[in-house]
Amino acid sequence: MKKAAAAVILLAAVFLASGSFGGNGGFDTVIADVQTEGGISEEDAAEDRASQIDTSVPVQAGSRIAAVSKNVNGEFWDLIQKGMEDAVKDVNTAYGFESDDKITMTFEGPNDELNVEEQVNTLDAVIAENPTVLCLSASDMDSLQAQLESAAENDIPVIAFDSNVSENQLVTAFRATDNEYVGELAGGKMAEALGEKGKVLVFSAQEKTESAQKRVKGFQEALAEYPDMEIMDVIYMDQVEDMRTAMQEAMETHSGVAGVFCTNADTSDLYLELEQGEDQPVMIGVDATSKQQKAVQGGREYGIISQDPYEIGYQTILAAVQVTDPEADTEAELQKTVLLEPAWIDGTNMDDPQYSNYIYHS
Repeated sequence: MKKAAAAVILLAAVFLASGSFGGNGGFDTVIADVQTEGGISEEDAAEDRASQIDTSVPVQAGSRIAAVSKNVNGEFWDLIQKGMEDAVKDVNTAYGFESDDKITMTFEGPNDELNVEEQVNTLDAVIAENPTVLCLSASDMDSLQAQLESAAENDIPVIAFDSNVSENQLVTAFRATDNEYVGELAGGKMAEALGEKGKVLVFSAQEKTESAQKRVKGFQEALAEYPDMEIMDVIYMDQVEDMRTAMQEAMETHSGVAGVFCTNADTSDLYLELEQGEDQPVMIGVDATSKQQKAVQGGREYGIISQDPYEIGYQTILAAVQVTDPEADTEAELQKTVLLEPAWIDGTNMDDPQYSNYIYHS
């Protein structure tokens, strides 16, 4: 068998909940630097992952895991779902679950993360089906309290992923990128690109999403270290009628803008669709979508702060299966928060196998 990827070892540590991350058993925030080794076939990788799972951890056979995402469209979300599905397969393999004993998973949500009402309705329907565990990525960090309370009343543990809720006492665990660091890294790279001076615009995903708030905060704090740099405006998708028009108007209103930071895949891809003149601002985006990869290669984008959505999905399921057995006291040993570090992707490392998990594909 080929050597297991570094990420696999990390995932096993999460699943074992052995305190390997330096916490003392339960509610610490863990910052995890995850990078995978290239050259491992899919079959070998699956075998490696399953072999790292400690089957002494109690898992209830036949458990049903329901994942409700804030969006189900796009390369990022496709990879989240793939990571979840592979984790379910690996757990079933490791435990020898077959037929009705297999762990199962569903993945649903709106086609647009701005559609909070649809996510709320989906959550209501999913909770009514009484899954063993609910995995949730919140479109609106303040609008799901009733659903969380309903899950608690029905003894359904909740594992948040990607974007948390503001009042997270009813959330058992959280698996995501270190989103504040996403913003900090983008700010540092923007200062580098602009020689530490210039006007900058921020185009963000919806303001009511926790991940977007943290990215904007990190970016603002990073640029505050540079007295000759100024953020002229922060425009959120849920605060305007049409984001494309709002972007164009902002560019026209704030003449002389030297840099643009787009906080997620949707805003980044949308910005790249705008017609621009020869004197284009330096652009830094988030999530290495196919469109952004081409933009970096073509010189239209300085670089990308990219996440590892596959690992987010995988770790979310590993956390979920750990709380499936109501007779086991594993919840107290589960790390409350695990955050994965993002990676900087530009023309120098886009083809490096070490960063393959950060490069998205259809």
